[in-house]
Amino acid sequence: MEHTNPPRILIVGLDRYGMRACVRLGLETTVICGAASWDQGHIAIPDEVTVLLVDDHTSAEAVLMALARAGLTSRSFDAVYTTAEDSLVMVGLLAAHLGLPAVPPEVAVRFRDKSVQKQHIRAAGLATAGAVVVDDVHEVSGVTELGFAKAVLKPVAGAATVRTSVVSSVADLRRRSAEYRRQRTEQRTFVLEEFVRGEEWIADGVLFEGELLFCAIGRYGDPCLTAVDTGRPLNFRHFDPARESWAYDRALPVITASLAALGLRQGMFHMELFHDPESGALTFGECAARRGGALVQEVVQAKFNVDLAETAIQVALGRRPELDVKIRPDTVGGAYLTAPPGLLLGCPSAAEVMARPGVEFVRIERPVGDRSPAVAGTDHRIGQFLVMADTAEELQERFDEVWDWFGPQLRVVPDGLKPRELRELQTVLRPGVHFGDALWQ
Repeated sequence: MEHTNPPRILIVGLDRYGMRACVRLGLETTVICGAASWDQGHIAIPDEVTVLLVDDHTSAEAVLMALARAGLTSRSFDAVYTTAEDSLVMVGLLAAHLGLPAVPPEVAVRFRDKSVQKQHIRAAGLATAGAVVVDDVHEVSGVTELGFAKAVLKPVAGAATVRTSVVSSVADLRRRSAEYRRQRTEQRTFVLEEFVRGEEWIADGVLFEGELLFCAIGRYGDPCLTAVDTGRPLNFRHFDPARESWAYDRALPVITASLAALGLRQGMFHMELFHDPESGALTFGECAARRGGALVQEVVQAKFNVDLAETAIQVALGRRPELDVKIRPDTVGGAYLTAPPGLLLGCPSAAEVMARPGVEFVRIERPVGDRSPAVAGTDHRIGQFLVMADTAEELQERFDEVWDWFGPQLRVVPDGLKPRELRELQTVLRPGVHFGDALWQ
């Protein structure tokens, strides 16, 4: 009786659902884990997975040295995979070095560099924002005009709307430049993009040998930039293909044409489009060659019965995934749980959030004693939750109900308080306990 060894896969970056899929598929799995992810400790690593710790999972040097220390070579793996946005180009180069299939590095660049991406989209005759590269955001004295009445300034290869802002004049640009210079930001190459109004739509799907096997289309409650500017928690839902077929009819041609223009034939994608409700026009925003973040994995699986992570692993192995799409009639969406900046002393448990109407899944991600930072991008959160409802309106009501209930339950020591204010806060946090001045007898 013949015994065959299980397929071997190298995963770059921690991916809870990717690792789970590998265990379920019986794969021999090695994971490259960066120091920052290891220190966070909020993603459980299955016992069946071998972990290689590195300083930086985006560095080809760090990854290759870790593989060499472990005695692993190009013959040690059958596939390489990542869902880490900042490792996509490196994994393309690594795969080429190891002789493994992956998104080619030149294609990965089109999904990382926002200026290159829009060049390809525009060349294909598709609508997208105009864009101008700012080579060094620390030095913009040579910029005499924006080129647009209103522009969005962002890193050329950024993610999660971090360091993304609206500028309406050269003076705005120079103020932002001075701020980044004071902060000594490592990101220096930025892009100025024409500001596009409208609803921000999302598309999450999978390609295999150039064929679009599955695509879920939805929208954010607020555009990402609006959510960051207002501090409102990010939230989204996917449209129902039956009740909201008009959205799929409108978006799918743009999505397929955009993917073709960018040269993606194999793998996952998360695309953002701007929809003008009055004209129905769609404008290409951005696209990543990976699975969507936030609760995209969970919401798509709840709504469509499609495990995007397992699908991605199958594609990485060169297998055509067999999808059993079953569309749930409920409206399904995901949202963030946030806290004001400061030291987190306590918040409701996942079980308590689960008890709210319509909530079916919760993940609390920041531990007690951690600091909740100021809003800097769309990854600002201390947790996430998934909600079911009959309609989009009811879904939003349930989001609001959870947020309104969750906020007052938080125990946070805000940043920047003076000692007098901290003393006053102690009477709230520790009722009946005296921390004030005292005199002997």
